Amino acid sequence: MNILVTGMSGLIGGAIQRQLEGTHSLRALNRRDVEGVPCIQADIADFDAIRPAFDDVDTVVHLAAAIHGDWDAMLPNNVIGTYNVFEAARQAGVKRVIYASSGSVVAGWEREEPYRTLVAGDVSAAPESWEPLTHETPTRPVGLYGCTKVGGEALARHYADSDDLSVICLRIGAVNAEDQPLQPRHESVYCSQQNIACLVEACIDAPPSLKFDIFYGVSKNPLNYRDTEHARQVLGFDSMGSSRKAAEARAI
Repeated sequence: MNILVTGMSGLIGGAIQRQLEGTHSLRALNRRDVEGVPCIQADIADFDAIRPAFDDVDTVVHLAAAIHGDWDAMLPNNVIGTYNVFEAARQAGVKRVIYASSGSVVAGWEREEPYRTLVAGDVSAAPESWEPLTHETPTRPVGLYGCTKVGGEALARHYADSDDLSVICLRIGAVNAEDQPLQPRHESVYCSQQNIACLVEACIDAPPSLKFDIFYGVSKNPLNYRDTEHARQVLGFDSMGSSRKAAEARAI
C-alpha cells in the first residue's frame, strides 16, 4: 500500500516510519528532508506545492501541525494546512485519511470530577471506578491548539460525508521522546510511541467500510479516563504500554 505521511520528521512520524517500513511503500510530505523515504519538501499551507504528493497514494497519515504558538502560527498549519490535505486527498482519489487529532479536544473535562482527580496522578485519591470519555462525548478543547483540532475533526466529518473518502481521527495522548510518563497527568494520558504507531497501522488495515470514526490514542494507564474499548471493538486494537508508576502504586 502507498502511504503518504505529513510531518514525518516529528517524534510520532518517526515511530510510524519504523513501524511501517518494509511492509508499505512510504513517502513523506515535510518541510525538511526525511531520511530513508522519498520526501516532497513543501509547506502544507501551499496547496499547489503539496498537491502532486498525493498522486497514486492509498492512505494519508496527516501529522503535520503547529503545537505551540499564537493564532498566527496555528492558522496556516492547523487550519489552512489541514483543509489543503483533505482537499488534495479528495482530488487525488485517496481512499483514506488518518487525521492526527489530539486529546486536547476533550481535555477541558479535566476541570470536572472525577477527571480532575485522575489527572492529579494521586492513585490513592482516585475513585474505585469512573465513566471514561468516549468518541461520543462532546468536545471541550483546551487552548487554541485544541480548538484547531476540533476544527480538523469537523473537516474530517465533512469530507467523509461529502466524498468517497474514509477518514479516521486519532485523539492522541501524551507522546514524548523519553517514551515514559514524566509528570502526574501522564498517569492518565500517556501514550507510548509503539502504541500510537501500532494504532495508526490498525487504522491503515481497517476495512474500507469504515467510513468515519474517532479513536483515542492512549496506553493502558491505570488512571486513564479516555476510552480505548471502542478501538478494540472496531479495529481489534488493544492498547499497549502503561504508566508503570501508577500500576505499581495500585499493586501495593
